[in-house]
Amino acid sequence: MPSPATETFPASPPLTVAITVGDVAGVGPELALRCLRLAELSGRCNPILYGPVEAIEKIAAKVGLPMSPQIHPVGEVDAGSLRAGIVSAETGLASFQAVDAAIDDAIGGRVDAIVTGPIQKEAWHLAGIAFPGHTELLADRTGVDDYCMMLTSPEISCVLATIHIALADVAKRLSVEAVLRAIRLASSAISLRHRRAARVTVCGLNPHAGERGLFSHGEEETVIEPAIEAARSEGIQVRGPLPPDTAFTPRIRQETDVYVCMYHDQGLIPLKALAFDDAVNVTLGLPIVRTSVDHGTALDLAWQGKASHHSMLAAINMAIDLAAATPRMRRP
Repeated sequence: MPSPATETFPASPPLTVAITVGDVAGVGPELALRCLRLAELSGRCNPILYGPVEAIEKIAAKVGLPMSPQIHPVGEVDAGSLRAGIVSAETGLASFQAVDAAIDDAIGGRVDAIVTGPIQKEAWHLAGIAFPGHTELLADRTGVDDYCMMLTSPEISCVLATIHIALADVAKRLSVEAVLRAIRLASSAISLRHRRAARVTVCGLNPHAGERGLFSHGEEETVIEPAIEAARSEGIQVRGPLPPDTAFTPRIRQETDVYVCMYHDQGLIPLKALAFDDAVNVTLGLPIVRTSVDHGTALDLAWQGKASHHSMLAAINMAIDLAAATPRMRRP
């Protein structure tokens, strides 16, 4: 699979990409500023940073990076009292407001894609924000019910049937419709990328994929298998449910373009083990293009210039590629 950081599609005129810097107490602002300086982005897009200006200026000076000339000021953060690595309602609210503004501009056709920097979900909670993360906010704002999170890299791609919920709640949240939706979105996205039918592998929920009910409450038989059969009847190339402990072996990965995983860590553990620096988060099913880094705020590394920018660079380049392949929205 071509690297999302290098694969390009012609785009003229240049696309406008909104880049939200994430929580300013974390590594997001420095990563965004660093990526904008790299040659890979030269001429590929018109990037605009979204976030609190004074906080970004403080961080730029701290890590020795120049300020971007294009900043959409969103959110109020007291730069004087702002400290690296400190979770607060103030930084949480500012990061939420930046994403919300970027969504407004994407819906209005003023930007062609959104790239989101890492947020601190605890800070959103402290700020009284009801959404558990970007994905749920984007789905709500765009009025979409059929959506999924896909984490993708040159080594492995995973689509999640459930996202940010407690592990104890996964089984009761799974349904034939939810698993089938994930299979459809995974197949469609990867088929578009490869320009051929995607090979989809579906993981079981339980150890040994349940062993026909010995290690399960029948989730494989009553939920996952019917979803797979329905997908096959639609012409999707899909197999499973495979036991999760063998689904990610090198041989199976060679025969798989995208995995459908039943819960968050089932997909993200192998993905981050194989491709932590290169993976990109893509929200499937939205009417707008949104990509994101695959990592968190790294509060322990904030403002030190040590965090890797590769995932954000890959997210920016993938957003450009996806937007270039998508009909451009009419701008006011």
